[in-house]
Amino acid sequence: MIRIFLVEDNPMMRSLLRTVLEEPRDWAVVGEAEDGRRALEKWNDYAPSVTVMDFVMPEMDGLEAGRKLSHDHPESPVLLVTIDPSKQLEDAAKKAGIKGLCQKSDPKCVLRAVETLLRGGTYFGPEPAAA
Repeated sequence: MIRIFLVEDNPMMRSLLRTVLEEPRDWAVVGEAEDGRRALEKWNDYAPSVTVMDFVMPEMDGLEAGRKLSHDHPESPVLLVTIDPSKQLEDAAKKAGIKGLCQKSDPKCVLRAVETLLRGGTYFGPEPAAA
């Protein structure tokens, strides 16, 4: 069973992402948080296979929280999702140790990105990059 920790401040988007992420039968969203600070507090309760985290959130954004999770738990990759991915954010995410970035409103992108991260690769853009 693939265990996913979902971090998103917007309840409607969180529900949509949960639906997308639980489409594959062997994937389950095992925990949720509404901001980066809460994600760091709750992460150990779930020990997920992968974390899907929004970029823009109150308290602590996804880039900062993703950096901390990637440093403290390198075995569990972080996928940063956002409305409008940019080259600048991609570069910052890579520097932070985050393994992927994609547009959160594109379900196929989110699924491809998570699949790539679970195989040990990285995903930044329409085509996955080599691990």
